[in-house]
Amino acid sequence: MTARVFETPFALLEAVGAKLGPTEWLTVTQEMIDLFARATGDDQWIHVDVDRARAGPFGATIAHGYLTMSLVNRFLPDMVEVRGIAMGVNIGGDGLRFLAPVRSGSRLRGVGEIVAATEIRGAIQSTVRVTLELNGSDKPACVIDTISRYFPAAV
Repeated sequence: MTARVFETPFALLEAVGAKLGPTEWLTVTQEMIDLFARATGDDQWIHVDVDRARAGPFGATIAHGYLTMSLVNRFLPDMVEVRGIAMGVNIGGDGLRFLAPVRSGSRLRGVGEIVAATEIRGAIQSTVRVTLELNGSDKPACVIDTISRYFPAAV
């Protein structure tokens, strides 16, 4: 699926409630998990010890929760594109929840909904609720409300 395009940030104001996605599926590999462990220093065995994790509570290694959350950034551009901006800034996130473990080899995809859009300090601030669907699971892996601020390009 291609991203929903907004020609200006002001178009977001009229798009509250709009559904975004789904994106293509992404396989979470052990290599991704290992690289995240190395970058963050979180090398707990449930993430990096394949043999021990096989006998553990999840039956395999699992992705770090924050790795799963960080993949939201990979999926957002596939769901929404805002044009006519000088820049966009990530303001943060609200309501982060990890609802299902992401085993190595699992597939994730993003779906979203624009839940808010307001004009603030010369920009448009939008909140997109992103749900990372976990292939084969009735629960999503992660849900977060991402907050972005888009500064219109000078005309």
